[in-house]
Amino acid sequence: MTKRYNPVSSKIPKMLHGADYNPEQWGDYPGIIEEDIRMMKLANCNVMSVGIFSWAKLEPEEGVFRLEWLDQILDKLAENDIYAFLATPSGARPAWMSEKYKEVLRVGPNRVRNLHGLRHNHCYTSPVYREKVTTINQKLAERYAGHPAVIGWHVSNEYGGECHCDLCQEAFREWLKEKYGTLDHLNHSWWTTFWSHTYTSWSQVESPAPHGESMVHGLNLDWKRFVTDQTLDFFKHETKPLRAAKPDLPVTTNFMEAFEGLHYAKFADALDFVSWDSYPTWHDAVGDVAQAAWVAMNHDMFRSIKDGQPFLLMESTPSMTNWQPVSKLKRPGMHLLASMQAVAHGADSVQYFQWRKSRGSSEKFHGAVVDHAGHEHTRVFQEVSQVGDALAELDEVVGTAVEAEVAIIFDTENRWAIKDAQGPRNQGIKYEETIAAHYRAFWKQGVAVDVIDMEKDLSKYKLVVAPMLYMVRDGVGQKIEEFVRNGGAFVTTYWSGIANETDLAFLGGFPGPLRRTLGIWSEEIDALHDGQTNHITLTENELGLSGEYTAMELCDLIHLEGAEALAVYQEDFYAGSPALTVHRFGKGKAYYIASRNEQSFHEAFYEKLVEESGLKRALETKLPDGVSAQSRTDGTHDYLFLMNFGGEKQAIALPNENFTDLLDGSVVSRSIEIAPLGLKLLKRKEGNHAAG
Repeated sequence: MTKRYNPVSSKIPKMLHGADYNPEQWGDYPGIIEEDIRMMKLANCNVMSVGIFSWAKLEPEEGVFRLEWLDQILDKLAENDIYAFLATPSGARPAWMSEKYKEVLRVGPNRVRNLHGLRHNHCYTSPVYREKVTTINQKLAERYAGHPAVIGWHVSNEYGGECHCDLCQEAFREWLKEKYGTLDHLNHSWWTTFWSHTYTSWSQVESPAPHGESMVHGLNLDWKRFVTDQTLDFFKHETKPLRAAKPDLPVTTNFMEAFEGLHYAKFADALDFVSWDSYPTWHDAVGDVAQAAWVAMNHDMFRSIKDGQPFLLMESTPSMTNWQPVSKLKRPGMHLLASMQAVAHGADSVQYFQWRKSRGSSEKFHGAVVDHAGHEHTRVFQEVSQVGDALAELDEVVGTAVEAEVAIIFDTENRWAIKDAQGPRNQGIKYEETIAAHYRAFWKQGVAVDVIDMEKDLSKYKLVVAPMLYMVRDGVGQKIEEFVRNGGAFVTTYWSGIANETDLAFLGGFPGPLRRTLGIWSEEIDALHDGQTNHITLTENELGLSGEYTAMELCDLIHLEGAEALAVYQEDFYAGSPALTVHRFGKGKAYYIASRNEQSFHEAFYEKLVEESGLKRALETKLPDGVSAQSRTDGTHDYLFLMNFGGEKQAIALPNENFTDLLDGSVVSRSIEIAPLGLKLLKRKEGNHAAG
């Protein structure tokens, strides 16, 4: 069966390789554009993102449009078989607009309006700003939607932030009226009788403020939801003239690593494909193996937004950044390894910020393909060329799928709620770290994972893991119950099933709507200080798990209501009480991990669950520490990426000899060696792909 998606553009059914390109910065420097195109071809680049922050160049005065320079750039790209994602420029407005129309500038939570400057310093609600965006986007769409170089729209850039102006306050109130209908419903949902904060008029409702209301958790949550909905509405507003001009020209906007400010899953239906910007801190104190697992999880999360459709890596740096606390250089080999990691997890592109370093201002020392030296004779350019050469050999991988039988729920609204809950550990609830710890146990085994929102369909998975599912939105508990009843395996942890979508605690006992599925009652949760520990000991169990593990930070005190204890606590007044349980429910099983445990527990536990659930690994062999295995498939062939993020050379035993090297076509023997920061790209021949 073929498992292949169409490429982003039929014009170029290849792996895309390119960068953000800002030729408007170099208009007064003769020969730069021609030299750039010469070097793009040297580096095997076939796509550029153009026009991202070009509004002042496109419309230097209100109603005066200067597009001839962009004509020339796009024409030159097309003449040289280089394509373009044409950007809308709304990420930063020109100064004339800020001066004439103050309402386009954002107002902060302190209710003070910003001055002109920075990026995304604009109000998504402002009718003036929306009108100006429509005008410039119509000009671009009418002129370029049919241009031979243009293969898609890059809408704005890294949406984020919020505005608290009067226009947004009124829009927020209208949003709340639509959601709740009556003030009585809102007051109950937010529990405003607390501290006598009951609203008696819609006009009294304000967004959270440092000098006003900030302790009504339902308000805080709904404000964040409103910000997402208003941003999404603005995105849709931006795309209307683009789609009207050429409906089949795809649109995207670039997301950011584990960004908390927006609920990205809400954008799924509005995007034709997902793209994101990846800037890991390689070679930091954490180590490249932990960093690699975290980046892999992000790749999987963005791939999962559109149900496994390949995504584009829209930005990365070929060297360093200039905005991280310590902006280290990538060590030799790291750029190719990181780029191929993106492809392994579902990317059909590797793109950079930026092509040529800006001469001045904020990002003049940010990594780029072309350095201030201005030529190709640099280490970074040669490593970029190496990536271009590798991508050129991967045409058959374009559009192939990553098949995951496991899903981890990493939910943005749950993230908001859990951090605002004022619960047992305000100095370190560590939701993201907890998700990453569970994910890493699968990554280490070479088991593909989808990272999903809690409202996604679960039926296609064999195993669903939902660490710290504090908020359970309406219908989610029933969906999980049905999943387990029908034969799925479900795992959740301490601090789950605590509150509903407006952060009202469930009555009748935790874990609320998960209680029947899990077969437990959670009575209390003990928070441990940093450095304090407990221990859990495995009892005799059918998984074959044994041993003792360290527990820290959070220990849930639970009672069995049909579940069976697989481990018990060793210390404190709750010694002997359950610390790990399983509940046989319908045709499936539901596991509850009551304590936050050391990583070795996750690795041992999930290794057994992978075996019990019959989950596929990318490679049916034990992987050395630091080595990751990920595969993509077209249903006939598997494309296997073996990546060594560790500091030592590693040997890997292959289960058979039916592999070929994707880059050089050679037959691969039963054992291969991978250098530190090295990789192997293999193709499993037809008829030998059943193992993964």
